[in-house]
Amino acid sequence: MAKTSLVGTVISKKPPAFGVELRRWRTLRRVSQLELANQAGTTQRHLSFMEQGRSHPGRAIVLRLAESLRLTLRERNALLFSAGYAPAFEETSFDGPALAPVREALAQVIQGHLPYPALIVRRPGRLLAANRAIAVFLEGCSPELLKPPVNVFRIMLHPDGMAPRVANLAQWGRHVVENLSAMASQSPDRELNALVDELAGYVPAAPAGTDHLGFAVPLRLTAPEGELRLLTALSTFATAVDVTVAEVMLESFLPADAATTALLAERDRLAAERGEPPLLALGT
Repeated sequence: MAKTSLVGTVISKKPPAFGVELRRWRTLRRVSQLELANQAGTTQRHLSFMEQGRSHPGRAIVLRLAESLRLTLRERNALLFSAGYAPAFEETSFDGPALAPVREALAQVIQGHLPYPALIVRRPGRLLAANRAIAVFLEGCSPELLKPPVNVFRIMLHPDGMAPRVANLAQWGRHVVENLSAMASQSPDRELNALVDELAGYVPAAPAGTDHLGFAVPLRLTAPEGELRLLTALSTFATAVDVTVAEVMLESFLPADAATTALLAERDRLAAERGEPPLLALGT
């Protein structure tokens, strides 16, 4: 009886935080214990014991599991913490001296992208820097939306932002929301989830039919000079080992037709004649 009681007591204990987190991520990624064990270089039995709290993981196996589960650097730090380990990846201030080379490199890229709009964003949409061409996005925006911290996606879809000037808001806006939703499903985050819910409420239902170029959904933005048709490209640091750098994204806009090319070139020529700096100080 004593032996049975002891076994029952052990089994009834709740798994530690690490086991709960590991199982949550494995379920979210829809991988079996065997699949994850093979990817991380361990056994299914060991993985099962870790999830049940019967085996305490070493730091190395936690990192291998996190990599196999395709966790972000922030999520890897959190998984390490749940197992009782210190974070493995630094989170450096974007404005600090350590990331000066990163800021300078990004500034050169977005300045070199002129006369087309380009900006630097940090998840979940915080604007860090932009070139002067994005002024076309900000025309008519409510001053409230431009108060730091500025959220790029809110500017784009909010009814007091760009939205009234987006000719294909239903199609393009839904595309933006769906991309953010996919990001949130891969890496659940309370702030990002709340932003997705907010933005979805700004986008009208898309009508039947298509509104694209055959290969991408353009942003059709009305400007005083005419309609702009722009495509979006996103870039990230693929080999980042700092949380901040990993969460930084370069978003650049490219003209989808000759008329947009000419319009943006003329706007930038006039901006240069007025002495406007190539980079805007927004989002700080």
